[in-house]
Amino acid sequence: MNDHTDASKRVHVLTSLCLLWLLGTALRFTILAVPPVIPLIHDEMKLSETQVGILTGLPSMLFAIAAVPGSLLIARIGINAALVVGIAITAVGGALRGALPDITWLYSMTVVTGAGVAIMQVAMPPTVRVWVPQRIGFATAVYTNGLLIGEILPVGLMLPLILPMVEGKWQWGFVVWSAPVAVIGIAVVIFAPRPRPANGTQSGRRWWPDWNNSLIWRLGLMLGSVNAIYFGINAFIPDYLKSNGEDGWISAALSALNVGQLPASIILLAVAGRLERKIWPYVVCGLIFIVATAGIVFGSGALVVGAAALQGFAAASILILVLALPPLLSPPEDVHRVTAAMFTISYSCAVLIPVISGLAWDTSGIAGMAFLPIALCGLLLIILAPAINHIPRIES
Repeated sequence: MNDHTDASKRVHVLTSLCLLWLLGTALRFTILAVPPVIPLIHDEMKLSETQVGILTGLPSMLFAIAAVPGSLLIARIGINAALVVGIAITAVGGALRGALPDITWLYSMTVVTGAGVAIMQVAMPPTVRVWVPQRIGFATAVYTNGLLIGEILPVGLMLPLILPMVEGKWQWGFVVWSAPVAVIGIAVVIFAPRPRPANGTQSGRRWWPDWNNSLIWRLGLMLGSVNAIYFGINAFIPDYLKSNGEDGWISAALSALNVGQLPASIILLAVAGRLERKIWPYVVCGLIFIVATAGIVFGSGALVVGAAALQGFAAASILILVLALPPLLSPPEDVHRVTAAMFTISYSCAVLIPVISGLAWDTSGIAGMAFLPIALCGLLLIILAPAINHIPRIES
């Protein structure tokens, strides 16, 4: 009997981890399918650079705006159902983005897609808490690894593989990357563990974040510092290198920033559980952010590429560790509320800091000044790191 119970538990955990990894990929498939075909969309729709900027910035805005409504949805219909709704919205919105040759339609469907992903993002930490309560750090590393793979595959495969399959039509390329998201939603419906009422679907009706809770602001600003660094580096490396006459290193630097995240996610799969409440990884990564930013500003060529890879490594490490904190530090019935607030704050930082960086460049006339706010985000992470040990862990 015990052997049967143990085997059943192992199957339950393995199924949960596989689904979490797939859900991680679904968080980014539709979003990262866009950058490779921006030139095609730009030419076909005759977009201005401002319109391109709006198109690429809409998902981050929705991640912030739709996070709290996602919390409401979880409170009303439960975690599993909210996940499925988020997946369905993401898949449908993603597939329909190119249905009409109209920029307003493209914007609208991008908003729908971003809203679906926002719901999924808010649902993931409470899902980890309910599906794999004894291995929260490891399970978070698993779905974050899936997220990173979901960032890399569309960027790497859209142009050389997917577009030739669909005769060069970017509209059908969006459909292709939405299809696996729909399949993952079906897998969740069929195979997802059914939460016990006490922990999951009947977790209570509270959904509005307690904005007076210092935990929310600590976690939001910690994750926000990472998001701001990642999006800021992505935004300013191309123009900065161009201003220095090093255009040839742009692609390598951006690739290093993203590929540099993979080693961190693999390492964290092994050690995330032991680093859940440690302060030193945040301090070390904060220092890496500062030093690597300096390397980008004062370096050249391969040094910039190496510094970008370090930024990616540190960003992925902190992303995994911070995403594990809401289910560790919050009661089960509050994980979705804390997560929603954390994403609202963090993605607001991701929108705000690049704007401040751009103003710093424009007002000073010094290109390197764009990276000062980014480096200060690393310092903020170091300052906030000790806060995670001031809050007791919530036991499963």
